[in-house]
Amino acid sequence: MANVAVSGPARPLRGLADQAQLVTGEGVLIDVPAASLPLRMLSALIDWLIYGAVLVALIVAVVFASRGASAAGVGTLLLVAMVAAFIVLPVTIETLSRGRSVGKLVCRLRVVRDDGGPIVFRHALLRGLLGFVELWLMQGVPAFVAACCNSRCRRLGDLTAGTYVVRLERGLQLEPPPGMPPHLRTWVAHSDMAALPDGLALAIRQFLTRRAGLSPAARDALASSLAAQVRPLVAPAPPPYTHVEDLLAAVMVRRGDLEAARLSREETTRRRLLGEPSSPDPTAGVVGGVSAGRIRA
Repeated sequence: MANVAVSGPARPLRGLADQAQLVTGEGVLIDVPAASLPLRMLSALIDWLIYGAVLVALIVAVVFASRGASAAGVGTLLLVAMVAAFIVLPVTIETLSRGRSVGKLVCRLRVVRDDGGPIVFRHALLRGLLGFVELWLMQGVPAFVAACCNSRCRRLGDLTAGTYVVRLERGLQLEPPPGMPPHLRTWVAHSDMAALPDGLALAIRQFLTRRAGLSPAARDALASSLAAQVRPLVAPAPPPYTHVEDLLAAVMVRRGDLEAARLSREETTRRRLLGEPSSPDPTAGVVGGVSAGRIRA
């Protein structure tokens, strides 16, 4: 997943069924690319070799440790060794590494929830149990068929656990959004802004960062169109003769600040409920809705 400078965690883009697209408080669209089937197969092959080697080592240990034991006892120990190698070990590794394994580490992959968040023990357990059946007992056939039938290449374990595998790509540093126009600072501080639709926020963000490459006519027309959609969402109206591009920049900064304030309240509430000591403001370093923090897969 691309690393993107944001002021807080991204969330699903409202109005889209595919939650692989997320949008930040500043209207930055983050694409969370699902891993391709060949990459997943390569990652699984590496893991299979490792888990197979662990199983062989356990079998050798059982054979040497069970000399003179009954056939039933040896069979039980072998079954325990298989469960340990193919279920306990993968589930433990994915839980402790929050969605990684040796194969995924080599291929730069990670298992995440459908909303892009890190997995926990419950997700790893469901994936491990279903993986033992579809990958080991049935030679991967159900997993391959399921992965070919959905856009995120999810096997049955992913569909059951509500997870999918993403690619970890090189970091991408986005151009920071325009700052607050000084003459609109007082107006913004005393204004009320309704929730800005994600699609509109994304369009404004893209316009503000790419406007220099537009022709004057196209730039004016697009700015006027976006401002017409923004004005009904802000009260009171901006000062007379406010340039439409300054209005758009001020609204985006205000949106980012509101998002930062929301994150601060949620962090304060979480710490109070958990009884954790207070810490510096989680939005510290946020200037005009932009933080030096990074979002990771």
